[in-house]
Amino acid sequence: MAGDDISKLSIKKAGTVAGAGKKRKYIIILIIIFVLITTGILYKQGFLTPALEVKVSKVVNIFPSQTYTILSASGYVVAQRKAAVASKITGRLVFLGVEEGSRVRKGEIVARLENEDAVAARNRASANVNMAKASLEQAMAELDDALLNFNRMVQLSEKGSVAKSEHDIAEARLKRAKASVSAQRAAIKSSEAALKETEVVLEYTNLRAPFDAVVLTKNADIGDIVTPLGAAANAKASVVDIADMESLQVEVDVSESNIDLVKKGQPCEIRLDALQDSRFRGAVHMIVPTADRTKASVMVKVAFKDKDQRILPEMSAKVAFLSREVLPEEQKAFKAIPAGAIIGEEGNQFVFSAKNGRAHKTLIKTGRRAGEMVEVISGLETGEFLVTEPIDKVKAGIKVKVSEE
Repeated sequence: MAGDDISKLSIKKAGTVAGAGKKRKYIIILIIIFVLITTGILYKQGFLTPALEVKVSKVVNIFPSQTYTILSASGYVVAQRKAAVASKITGRLVFLGVEEGSRVRKGEIVARLENEDAVAARNRASANVNMAKASLEQAMAELDDALLNFNRMVQLSEKGSVAKSEHDIAEARLKRAKASVSAQRAAIKSSEAALKETEVVLEYTNLRAPFDAVVLTKNADIGDIVTPLGAAANAKASVVDIADMESLQVEVDVSESNIDLVKKGQPCEIRLDALQDSRFRGAVHMIVPTADRTKASVMVKVAFKDKDQRILPEMSAKVAFLSREVLPEEQKAFKAIPAGAIIGEEGNQFVFSAKNGRAHKTLIKTGRRAGEMVEVISGLETGEFLVTEPIDKVKAGIKVKVSEE
């Protein structure tokens, strides 16, 4: 057995060992070269470098007026002419002819209180007027008769045909008839005044619109007690609240330190939170001549130049005070970016957009310039973030970190 094991032993040649070592060396060199090349590529692409901290700006839709806005303020749409339609007397509501949103004309009856007693009083006063007129006619007839009798007595007295006492009786009768006519005429005036009073009271039961307006709120329903003071638990002080939509203005508070930038008649642009896509032309109507000490501000009223039925009282609004009027061609918004984000290369324009933590180079086409903003015709979408600083250190593909400033 031992002889067999010894026969199997052999000695390797030195050349074979050397060849294997050389091959291993080449493999290690190739691996090192691959690693170096890969590292260089990754480094060049920015994968192994720390993220560059950058400032970004958003692609936004702007209106040209934003570039010549000198001051902005917030406030609310307020009707300058409004009223709470109420009654001067206490009564139960029996008719209501409007609801929220109804348009009413000046003098139109919007509601009515129970008026049977007022109607009865009016009818009684009207009858008294007729009775007074009839009494006047009777007194006039008596006056005519007394006058004829007196003239007859005068003639007979001149002839001595009647006694002096009969003449005096006829004269006294004539005076009584004249006094009766005067009294009946006064009675007519009195009864007509009483009739007018009852008609006024009856009219109090008709609640009319004091001006052309729109009903904002309905405060009472048929069957409710309406009273001028609303003292009772179930009584209503007013039936409806109305507002003249032609008198709508925006009331904003302007800081005392900036009030010198505002002038009466100054052009403005109004934006309503409820109508984000619309801009309304306006002008400063009034600078209220008093300040609010609690807010250190002065109220400014801005009138609408263009009427729109979508504008409603109490809508929140923002007012931009402009240095000049908005031109007709400046009514529409356009997509824009800061001019400092644009790079010019060989007649083309590029920007670096920040997406998923990296900078991407994008070819764009620009249009008009508005202040520090430039219109973007193609290449970008609203909402994208563009690198603005440091623009000279940004390269395509590198990692970027948005500054929190």
